[in-house]
Amino acid sequence: MRFSKLLVPTTKETPSDATLASHIYLIRGGFIQSVGGSGLYNFLPLGKKILDKVRQVVKDELDKAGAQEVSLSFVTPASLWQESGRLEKYGKELLRFKDRKNNDFILGPTHEEMMVNLVRQTVKSYKQLPLNVYQINLKFRDEIRPRFGLMRGREFLMKDAYSFHATHEDMQREFALMEETYKRIFTRLGLSFRVVEADSGAIGGSGSKEFMILADSGEDTIVVCDGCEYGANIEAAISKEKVYDAQTPLKEITLKALYDEGVSRVVKFILPEAIELQEVKACNVIGANDLVELDEGVSGSDASLCVIDLPLESIQTAQEMETLYGDIASVCEGDGCPHCEGTLRYTKGIEAGHIFQLGTQYSEPLGANFLDENGKSTPMVMGTYGIGVSRLLAGIIEQNHDDKGCIWTKESAPFDLVILVSNMKDEAQTALGEKLYETFKEKGIDVLFDDRKERFGPKIKDYELMGIPYAVVIGKKLSEGSVEFLTRQGLTKESCAVDEIVPFALERMV
Repeated sequence: MRFSKLLVPTTKETPSDATLASHIYLIRGGFIQSVGGSGLYNFLPLGKKILDKVRQVVKDELDKAGAQEVSLSFVTPASLWQESGRLEKYGKELLRFKDRKNNDFILGPTHEEMMVNLVRQTVKSYKQLPLNVYQINLKFRDEIRPRFGLMRGREFLMKDAYSFHATHEDMQREFALMEETYKRIFTRLGLSFRVVEADSGAIGGSGSKEFMILADSGEDTIVVCDGCEYGANIEAAISKEKVYDAQTPLKEITLKALYDEGVSRVVKFILPEAIELQEVKACNVIGANDLVELDEGVSGSDASLCVIDLPLESIQTAQEMETLYGDIASVCEGDGCPHCEGTLRYTKGIEAGHIFQLGTQYSEPLGANFLDENGKSTPMVMGTYGIGVSRLLAGIIEQNHDDKGCIWTKESAPFDLVILVSNMKDEAQTALGEKLYETFKEKGIDVLFDDRKERFGPKIKDYELMGIPYAVVIGKKLSEGSVEFLTRQGLTKESCAVDEIVPFALERMV
């Protein structure tokens, strides 16, 4: 591709609403374009090219694992969400609308219901199972405060896969296969990541794991052990069991628990004074959607339920009110690892993938049944597996950038190599640039030829900003028979004889 023909509006200006490196550089580098500052983005040619490359890596590995690709409607009948019971539970992030016939629809933020509907119409027998079907398609979540560019936009490209099984054991086999498949995807993309235990949230199910891109800018706090591979989101983290005695100082926290359809309940939580309440864990123990501060005029004496932290069960007697025991405590740095003798620490991560063991949570209400070997109608056992494909672009840059711009990894880079001609008015420089451009293309290299009649300064700044892994610079040293080979990572420069530059570059780019 010739730079002079490329639509890539690079800019020196930092967007006013951008704070993360990925947001700044994806806009400044001409990869994406904000649509009215509303969490929506256009992908320009280079951004679309990178998006397609990342998408292809995801597709390659899913196909190798035996999954089959489909494409479902972005617009989803609300009736399917009513069947599953999620229409109201999902909240205001679910964009609802009516068509001209007054039928209710939503823009799909996730497609469990749609995929179950597809499968229940086509799979009737255990002989057709197991089945893993996926799509890489647009999703929409009406975020209350979209921010951080592609990291938390409202519209995004997502890979969502759904597996269907005759038994729970077979679903767990596929879950393990998807975990390994995801590891290959993230490794191919050149990412440093950690697989962590996670809370299943609005998707539900009996167990889930997140794939966290390690980055200081990550929104999620994750708990990891340096002595083993244990990792967990702070919302799901556990530590080695703690032991307390009757002299342990305790504290009471009284909050209002919110449930479906406006139902609320005042709940008292009791835990050691030095330990923080983990609200997601607390919600899970009592089956609530959220916990909020008490309304004015409501006090702790109005509580109808008491929840006591599980390690206190042997020393804390039950209250007069209804009482539950459960894990409601936050894990602290320095706590013991539950799987080895190591200690736990906090780090930051960007959630880029999430896999769930759903069981029959969706197949039962939606009537996705099959006939087993004995002719008995049985609900399918499900798993679901998501990757934020467009978010991966942001994750790659959060891990790979410097103060000059992006540094794309090999599998994600928009081009393998750029040829920079310092002075397009110099006939010898231009002629060599043209020759190398054609030669590298013949060698199968995806090469960008910066043939703009610009000064060298803006050209090199654009190269640094755009983050293409390698460059050949044709400049004044050509009169001495040499050119420069640049590596974007570290901005290293190597001098090379003109006659040797092609094999030299090919060797470096392996």
